[in-house]
Amino acid sequence: MKKTVLLVLALLLVLSGQAFAADTIKLGFVIPLTGDIPKVGEAAKFAAEMLREEINGKGGLDVGGKKYKLEFVFEDNEAKPESAVNAMLKVIERDQVLAVVGPQSSKQAVPAGGVANDNETPMISPWSTNPDTTKGRPWVFRAAFLDPFQAPVVANFATKQFKAKKAAVLFDISNDYSKGLAEFFKAEWEKMHGAGAVVGMESHGTKDQDFSAQLTKVIAAKPDFIFLPENYNIVALIVKQARDLGYKGPFMGSDAWGSAELMDLCGKECVGQFFSTHYAAAGATGATKEFIDKYNNKYGYIPDDVAALTWDATRIVLQAIQNVGKVDSDVRKMRKAVRDAMVGIKTFDGITGKMSFDAEGDPIKCAVVVKISEKGEFTFAESVCPK
Repeated sequence: MKKTVLLVLALLLVLSGQAFAADTIKLGFVIPLTGDIPKVGEAAKFAAEMLREEINGKGGLDVGGKKYKLEFVFEDNEAKPESAVNAMLKVIERDQVLAVVGPQSSKQAVPAGGVANDNETPMISPWSTNPDTTKGRPWVFRAAFLDPFQAPVVANFATKQFKAKKAAVLFDISNDYSKGLAEFFKAEWEKMHGAGAVVGMESHGTKDQDFSAQLTKVIAAKPDFIFLPENYNIVALIVKQARDLGYKGPFMGSDAWGSAELMDLCGKECVGQFFSTHYAAAGATGATKEFIDKYNNKYGYIPDDVAALTWDATRIVLQAIQNVGKVDSDVRKMRKAVRDAMVGIKTFDGITGKMSFDAEGDPIKCAVVVKISEKGEFTFAESVCPK
């Protein structure tokens, strides 16, 4: 009888929101450890673990003069929208995390953001650039610039670099990120070069592996370049197939190209191409170089923009917790306090650049265009900042 009473009391304590073990702060990470883009999940987890180890190695996170050890819960979203929703519910309800970092990709971040907002749990997406992730969601934030900003960056650079007037676009119709950025780009390109300046606008499904039909149409339209707002794994397939079909012109990419695995998959076919992204690892200085060197020494490869943005996003959450000044054992109260503190962060110096935040929880920050060198490095070509 006594055991039954004790079990019931323990259950009631959990259900009442007493989520924090003594001197511990728990954060959730909803990331794609399996599925189409596992390297994204790996990079996010590696960056988070490196930060956690660094802080815990110094005794923990200092909040109001007291040290708290960090506990990170990693949940696989399988790079699927429905899995991201389930993973978000798990870390919020089962694990009772204080806040969530992720999902990375907009395809998962848009639906997961709705769950976080409905459950009044702070969420920050490191990599999602689709406006719908944060729009009308006061509990959801991000560390990346938005596609309405990225599209003009791409359009202006391609106009200048390729002296282009005609563009073609391939995109994933079922991916919020790819579809959204393709549409923003088309609107921007036609504003700059006139109606009909996008001579090919071809879509495909997420699981497609053969793009010959779409590429045949695109190549026949004779564009000055092809814009690919695609995840890095699909980029490698499209670029190689386009070359096999005789296309000799340039490609322009977006930030979803920026995985450390891109060159393993694409090889020499991607050398010399450009894409817009969040930071350039080659030639970095200061705190950014320190991060790159630590990551490279620990994991054996140069961190991509996902790793860098996850580092920044996690630090933003931790900064908010420190700004609260104390840790309340009631997770619901503490989530509200952290959310309010995140709203209160006006500027943040990240390794992906200095940023300020608008009313939607979106950062106002610069974008970078990089060129893929002969060594496969992402080298700085241009920086573009909001006006």
